[in-house]
Amino acid sequence: MSPRPDSGREYVLTFSCPDRPGLVHAVSAFLLRHGGNILESQQFNDPERAHFFMRVQFTVPEGPGSSAEALRAAFARVAEGRGMSWELSGAAVPKRTLLMVSRYSHCLSDLLSRTSTGELNIDVPLIVSNHPDLAGLARSYGVPFRHIPVGPDTKERAEAELRAVVEDLGIETVVLARYMQILSDDLCKHLEGRAINIHHSFLPSFKGARPYAQAHERGVKLVGATAHFVTGDLDEGPIIEQDVVRVGHALGPADLVAVGRDVEATVLARAVRWHAENRVVVNGKRTVVLR
Repeated sequence: MSPRPDSGREYVLTFSCPDRPGLVHAVSAFLLRHGGNILESQQFNDPERAHFFMRVQFTVPEGPGSSAEALRAAFARVAEGRGMSWELSGAAVPKRTLLMVSRYSHCLSDLLSRTSTGELNIDVPLIVSNHPDLAGLARSYGVPFRHIPVGPDTKERAEAELRAVVEDLGIETVVLARYMQILSDDLCKHLEGRAINIHHSFLPSFKGARPYAQAHERGVKLVGATAHFVTGDLDEGPIIEQDVVRVGHALGPADLVAVGRDVEATVLARAVRWHAENRVVVNGKRTVVLR
C-alpha cells in the first residue's frame, strides 16, 4: 500500500470536457503558477465522443494560495469557457461514505476491514440496513448502525429517511454492499454518480433467486462480479470494475457461493477505492477509470 497523502499540501484534480488543443498545457500552466509538483498523471481521449479526461495528483508548497479553496478558485478560471466538469480535493481527505447492507456480511466486513487499516480512504459515519442482523458487526468496528425496515407499506417512508441521512451526514458516496432492495427511480436520480452497487456477473443468464444453484446446474466455468453506479435501470448502470474466477466441475453450489462472495468483495473494494481517489469518471453509459 502506498504512503498516505500529505494532508494540506497534496491534491487531486480530475476533469472531463470536450477535446480541444491546449488542455494539458492549461493544466500544466496552472500547476506551474502555484509551484505544483506532479506526483501522478493519467489522461484519456475518447475519439468516439471527442471527449478528454484527465486526473493529476500533485503537491504545492505551503502558503496563502495552497488551500483547497484558493486552488479551486484559481482553477475555476482555467475551466471557464472550456466546458469542464471538474473536481479538486485534498488527496488525504476521506470521502464521507454510507454503507448499506441487508443480511450478507461479506462485502460489508471486507470494506470495514480495509477502511480500518487505511487501505480505503473513506470515512464511514453510519451503516444502514433493512434488517437488524449485522448490528454486531458494525459495533465491532465502532461504526453506528441504523435499522431502516423496508416493506410494501414503508418503502416511501424508508427512502425519505435515507435521503435525510445522506443530507444530514454530508454523505458523498453510498455503497450498496449487498443491499437487497431496489431503489426508486427518484432516489437513483438523487444519488446519480455517487452510489455504487455490487452483484454477481451471471446476469442476464441466471436471474432471480438462487443464481449460484442455477449456475451449478448449468455447469458454469467462470464466476464473476460487477461493480457499477446505481441508476434507475436495474443492474445496468455504468460499470466501474469486473473480475472473474475460473471454477471446476467438482465445486458444488455452496462452493460456488463462497468463490462468488470472495470475488464480489474484492471487486467492490476496488471500485470504492478508485471512486474515493477520484479516479472514476462517467462517460455516457460507460466509465473512464484513470489509474
